[in-house]
Amino acid sequence: MVDLALKMLLHDKVRLLTTVAGVAFSVTLVVVQVGLFFGILSNASVTIDRSNADLWVTSKAAPNVDFAHPFPESYVQRVRSVPGVARADGLIVGFMEVALPTGVQEQALVYALEDFGRWGIPWNVVEGRLEDLRRGRYIFLDDSAKKRMGEFRVGEYREVRGQRLKIMGRTKDAISFTTTPVAFMDYDLAQELAPDTLQGRCCYILVKLAPGASPEAVRREISRRLPHNDVHVRDRWGALSRNYWVASTGLGFNMFLTVFLGCLVGGVVVAQTLYTSTMEHLKEFGTVKAIGGSNLDIYRILGRQAAIAAVLGFGLGLIPPYAVQAVLEATASTLKVLIPGTFLVAVFFGTVAMCLLAAMLSFRKVASIDPALVFRG
Repeated sequence: MVDLALKMLLHDKVRLLTTVAGVAFSVTLVVVQVGLFFGILSNASVTIDRSNADLWVTSKAAPNVDFAHPFPESYVQRVRSVPGVARADGLIVGFMEVALPTGVQEQALVYALEDFGRWGIPWNVVEGRLEDLRRGRYIFLDDSAKKRMGEFRVGEYREVRGQRLKIMGRTKDAISFTTTPVAFMDYDLAQELAPDTLQGRCCYILVKLAPGASPEAVRREISRRLPHNDVHVRDRWGALSRNYWVASTGLGFNMFLTVFLGCLVGGVVVAQTLYTSTMEHLKEFGTVKAIGGSNLDIYRILGRQAAIAAVLGFGLGLIPPYAVQAVLEATASTLKVLIPGTFLVAVFFGTVAMCLLAAMLSFRKVASIDPALVFRG
């Protein structure tokens, strides 16, 4: 049966190539679009995921990490006194206006801490020393800022909220969901630049647990002492930040629509070509029935044809996504394509299922084949 399935597929190589190309296009469309979706969403929580904090204390009902609401920094001392807390520091996250040499005003998403190294933020320092931020009116900029702010070098100055700050270093891969340039500065300096909203206040409290401490027990105790704040374990806070953008921007619906269209294109191509091939080989199927073959045997032939097209199309369809991924990485683009292994497994089985479902159109036709067909002229 396998030989017959292959012979029927290879009988018309152009049709086979058309089928495989349709499946490959479907796979490429789904993997690239969903990979971009994963890449964009990862930016929404990249600072959360990369931080060393076990718990994040936020304002009540904070929607995501970018849109912070300040609260009294005296809460930091309350958190530090909770049993099981090894370390707790205030974090400031907020938007500040930056004046460019061209005279244009551009916003930057500022992260401010007393000790960045302790919390693993930022995680990829290209140039400079984070310790220098505590020694003066200095700032670190992420390389992604070049797209919005133009080229810059360490040692140059930029005005932030009307104050002249020196660029002391560069980071990489700190990209916000909104593509707003990310900057890092000292905690006290951030409060000085925005005294009206940040003086004596912070936006988050990062919590590091003592060895052996229960995250849930510590979280409940902090929540009891700070009833007007929310306390999240790191993974949940990251998920909440990502889900906010999915729900508020329609990204989830766009991804679903892309996957649906990709499956529709691939399914239509496979169904059409397999049905045409089946119609051209009705006598061969009649022969199988005439020599004692059952409908199940014929279904297996068509199923193998669909599976072969699925496997070949899946393999070819992965080439463009990985090529796009390599190009984006080489060009240091703010876009990235993430292709998790579990996602590829799901795409593979989804591709096979799509092709088998498309072959159902042919299954119905061969079920009614009369074995006597082979004896007719």
